Amino acid sequence: TRFQQARDAVRQNDVQEVLSSVLLYQVDNNGSHLTAISSMTAGEVHMIVDGAMDEGCDDNNANCDTNVAGATPDTACVDLSGLVDSYLEDVPISPAGSVTWDDGSADGEEGTGYTLERETNGVVRIRACESEDTTEISASR
Repeated sequence: TRFQQARDAVRQNDVQEVLSSVLLYQVDNNGSHLTAISSMTAGEVHMIVDGAMDEGCDDNNANCDTNVAGATPDTACVDLSGLVDSYLEDVPISPAGSVTWDDGSADGEEGTGYTLERETNGVVRIRACESEDTTEISASR
């Protein structure tokens, strides 16, 4: 439907915005990632949050195109609040689809509905957890 397409368009926009912010931070910091990203194990997929949420990160895997995954998926959250103000106005929150997403600022919340993966070759991939009118929404560089 048109509503699904509109929500997916917002998700695509948000994915690009987060990826650009992550990479601008890296450029401005002599190639170094935000500590929250550099401390991730390469190849693991983490739920993006804006604050203190550090458990329940995989609670909505049943609703995600790509699962939050890692050695301990329940705690696989990545806090991007360090990008707010200088690189992002706010960490974006995915439009409600199957899940009503939130900022993930406290334990027991859902998370933003976006994931981040730092691949072994250094490529950063941002994904929307759910897509409604396409197979997957993602961007990487």
